[in-house]
Amino acid sequence: MTPSATDRFVLGGIELANRIVMSPMTRSRAYGPDASPTALTAAYYAQRASAGLIVTEGTQPSVVGQGYPDTPGLHTDTQVRAWRRVTDAVHAEGGVIFAQLMHSGRIGHPSLLPDGLIPVGPSPVRPTSGTPFTHDGPQEYVTPHELTDEEIGRTVADFANAARNAVAAGFDGVEIHGANGYLIHQFLSDNANLRTDRWGGSPENRVRLGVEVAAAVADAIGGHRVGFRISPGNPYNDITEVRPAEVYEALLERLNPLSLAYLHVGEGPLHDLTPRLRKLWTSAFVLNPYTHPAPTGPESLRLIEDGAADLIAFGALFLANPDLPRRLRRGGPYNTPDPATFFGGDERGYTDYPTLD
Repeated sequence: MTPSATDRFVLGGIELANRIVMSPMTRSRAYGPDASPTALTAAYYAQRASAGLIVTEGTQPSVVGQGYPDTPGLHTDTQVRAWRRVTDAVHAEGGVIFAQLMHSGRIGHPSLLPDGLIPVGPSPVRPTSGTPFTHDGPQEYVTPHELTDEEIGRTVADFANAARNAVAAGFDGVEIHGANGYLIHQFLSDNANLRTDRWGGSPENRVRLGVEVAAAVADAIGGHRVGFRISPGNPYNDITEVRPAEVYEALLERLNPLSLAYLHVGEGPLHDLTPRLRKLWTSAFVLNPYTHPAPTGPESLRLIEDGAADLIAFGALFLANPDLPRRLRRGGPYNTPDPATFFGGDERGYTDYPTLD
């Protein structure tokens, strides 16, 4: 029987109501104490609990992992208690929610960090395009601190601790962010990672951080509770990948034995690589298809029927349509996302998008 988006799906032992995923989206509204989510955050995610799976906005596993203003963490007791209100609200509506663990690496600015800290990266290479966003507006990137071998080990431990905190906060699992130019992706890249030790050079060395993070997180909470996100060939945040096929095939070959819940591919222009990764990966395959410049739309659901993916992730369309699965079943209509309210602000463009009711 041909699968469809409305079919139930078992992900890591959890039965999902459908195959529609709410993609992780930074919203910069963690106004609670100690960079924590608020009651408004709980309302936002609860409104979207009809997704088969919600993946939260990028959530930093450590203080130095923060790269944007007002993004939440999962490294303090205060943050764990605040996230519990969010997960309780989603579960009360019958939803399933994973926390995305995102270390921004060199993407960020010292003004976002406690005194004395600067962004970190695989090598002391400053991004040459784009500008970091701060509470004082756009700034210039700084040269990141090159992580030592010992500091890399602490970073791996930070991810594992954040995963334990996520479970304590009531999350059903976590997604490791290895995409979009952030720390793990920086190690995969050719321009941000100039190392000649065991963390750089060959594809096997470039993938080492991502694999060690995944192994540590899986050991902490169980591989069935862990997803991993990649974005092969995505130049976002000044990333260059010379041989992406070699690197990502090496990554998947080393992740497969960990029996993770899923792989989440944020597809870029390398369309031909996606089916190769689909064939290589041994568990659930989540796809956020490349539809630039338009957001992922209803037509992407055919990728489930075609067998290209097990689940399809929607970003901006889910942001603007809290009841997106229902709208997809009915063929619309769809609210239009308002980019002016994507980052920061209040309930406008956050919890006030209307539902069909």
